[in-house]
Amino acid sequence: MADLDKTAVNDLILYHSRISWNLTSQRTALESALIPVTAYILIACIECYRRYPDMIDKIAEAMSPEELGRRGRELGNEIDTVRLWSIANFPLVGRNVLVSVGMVDPVEDEHRLATIFDFWRRCAAELRGNDGTLQCADAEGLSTPFSRLVPEIAAACEEVTDEAELRRITRLNALLTSYEFLLWFDTRSGYQDSGPYPLADGRSLLLRQFVKLGPSDFEWSHETAQEMPYQSVLAAFVLDGVEFGITDFGTAVTSPQHYLGHVKAAAFFDTSDGKLNLIDRGGQDALSVAAKASQNKQYRMISEMTREQKLHAGAYVYFSFLRPFATVAGIEDELDWTVPRDSLDLYPFVSLIEGTPDSLETFPDTYYPQIP
Repeated sequence: MADLDKTAVNDLILYHSRISWNLTSQRTALESALIPVTAYILIACIECYRRYPDMIDKIAEAMSPEELGRRGRELGNEIDTVRLWSIANFPLVGRNVLVSVGMVDPVEDEHRLATIFDFWRRCAAELRGNDGTLQCADAEGLSTPFSRLVPEIAAACEEVTDEAELRRITRLNALLTSYEFLLWFDTRSGYQDSGPYPLADGRSLLLRQFVKLGPSDFEWSHETAQEMPYQSVLAAFVLDGVEFGITDFGTAVTSPQHYLGHVKAAAFFDTSDGKLNLIDRGGQDALSVAAKASQNKQYRMISEMTREQKLHAGAYVYFSFLRPFATVAGIEDELDWTVPRDSLDLYPFVSLIEGTPDSLETFPDTYYPQIP
């Protein structure tokens, strides 16, 4: 599939190296007291490097990367900014670990990365509407996959007229984000921001899509998420006096930082069927109750897990960032999502890591090493 030679692959390694160094240097990196995040990320990323190329070939045979990228502009699926960043960068993180212990063959390395990068760039270009950019970093933080829906969304947003209503909206957003954060084992990837979408009156629209809220391929969700009434929810916030951009982690960076106080209108939609189904106030309040209850269940469940169970669950979350592409292509059940599987030779060592290893702290041009 891939037509990238070694020079092109190295150019893309450098491209991702600079952007990802900047992203990770800006991110607050704190090891969770509850979940061994760094260890499970490294386990997952080794799996990604070793297994993604074969899986990507099978996905691309079932549906072209271009069509998959176009599907990301539809509601209710997980083909989005962070998933695309991840399928290119998780293998590179795993490669860093393998390079450090002398377990990367340059010839095989070139083939693996060419396969991954070719799929990524073709899909990313379509997700961004072939505007000449591949990531938010290329477009000064612009990410607008749902532009065609803005008139309908904006028309459904209700003006926020008092502090009590603003607090209610803010609380629902907080409950959903905190629930998703725990459900996804301390990662923000369960919710994705997009925008800014300019409105005719000079205000702007920030959209936040919450995915996989209910029972899903996350094994633990069948115990903790049964009460969630929707699988996917889109929150729409009309902002006044706020400037913002979107990172390639799918997170809005706003000025001022506390932007929710500037929400002038808002709406929540059930997008589980790929359509905009407006959730009324009663439905929003019921969603708040369900999110709080499900988060409490999730916390209790994780607190009772062994370290190994936490490692395996967290590694699955990260490894399965490729799964939405297989789902849309209709072959998710034909692929093996077992993890750990191909990292077992390094598992005894990587599983013990706590915090961010010094070996992963480097400079923009060498965050990911070139193929020699």
